[in-house]
Amino acid sequence: MKIFPAIDLIDGCAVRLYKGDYSQKTVYSDNPADVAKKFAMAGAEYIHLVDLDGAKDGSNANIETVRKIVEKSGLKAEIGGGIRSGEAIEKYLSLGVMRVILGTAAVTDEDFLVSAVKEYGEKVAVGVDIKDGFVAIKGWTETSSLDCFSFCEKLEKIGVKTVICTDISKDGVMCGTNIQLYKSLSEKFSMDIVASGGVSSIENVKTLASMNIYGAILGKALYTGAVDLAEAIKVAEVQS
Repeated sequence: MKIFPAIDLIDGCAVRLYKGDYSQKTVYSDNPADVAKKFAMAGAEYIHLVDLDGAKDGSNANIETVRKIVEKSGLKAEIGGGIRSGEAIEKYLSLGVMRVILGTAAVTDEDFLVSAVKEYGEKVAVGVDIKDGFVAIKGWTETSSLDCFSFCEKLEKIGVKTVICTDISKDGVMCGTNIQLYKSLSEKFSMDIVASGGVSSIENVKTLASMNIYGAILGKALYTGAVDLAEAIKVAEVQS
């Protein structure tokens, strides 16, 4: 299983939100590129980036910060948040980003999703953010009428290779992740499933890795010291 340390970006800073609430924000660093370099030094190969400004308003306000992160860390980056056009996809891929993640656009503009997957293949992933069983959009500020599993079925038919699934109720709370959700997704779909939200202990990492999950995103647990990144990477490799 692959470990993706996460950096969420607001105004060029590395932050974490509590349950996706923009009013409950903790700023961890005003130099996200340095944070990414430390992840690389701990043995990380990948990094998960989210432009929270973009997720809310559709802008790509943190693109210069993303460029610095990719250049200085050398990590294989995936980026989500506000990617709602072919132009935005091109911008990020031109920076050397490994994969872009469509969120709101994947829900609200199926034609765009289909064309993006057709043109960019595995370089396009979809973020499936779950709130009370339904898919949330626009930086988690709105909930759609789509339930998680129906939406994932549609994504698989379209040809999406990778899905990053977040249980919003677990995100930033440090109370453990939704193991049953990821178990069900991994059993039901052939897509690569990345677990996100509440992965807050080495035990969580061990359990997810043993379930044939493709990847796990570590956020707040790294910033608080609850999980050691180097240990998590080793555990994920051994368990897989």
